[in-house]
Amino acid sequence: MDKKPLYRKVNTTARGVFHLHSKDFSDSRRANTSTLMESKRSVMHGKKQRGLDYTPLFKFLLSKIGQSWSAVHSEAISRLDSEEPIFWLVAIRAEEKKEYVRLGEASYYSGLYVDEEGLLQLVNSKISAESLAPQCACCTHTFNGVRFTRKYDPAHLLSAW
Repeated sequence: MDKKPLYRKVNTTARGVFHLHSKDFSDSRRANTSTLMESKRSVMHGKKQRGLDYTPLFKFLLSKIGQSWSAVHSEAISRLDSEEPIFWLVAIRAEEKKEYVRLGEASYYSGLYVDEEGLLQLVNSKISAESLAPQCACCTHTFNGVRFTRKYDPAHLLSAW
């Protein structure tokens, strides 16, 4: 039985959803205007992939903590469109480790790394939705899919400066 992909398409036509809009095609189409026929036949697909949500991948990786990285990695690759989102969370080298990673406006996830034994591990298991503070009052901030419990405190942000 085939397993579901570790990403999903986001409704990009909904009001207020923006995914790095740019002029990929319109810029490249006019770059070489030597032959009009060639520009008319060129493909109108942009260079950027828009409208994908990798939340299922992040939950998958978090559920595999303590397991063999090679097995986790090969399963993840087989269920993804691109390998790049895996390394948004997972650090292979020690200098790349981060305690948590911010993805999007208000979504935070635990940083992961591969230890010396080849197992997937958390960078810091003490960080939680209770320990992080939101950066603004308007967004719903989450850590590993759980809503932050602390309230927005503008005084906390000023003391950080």
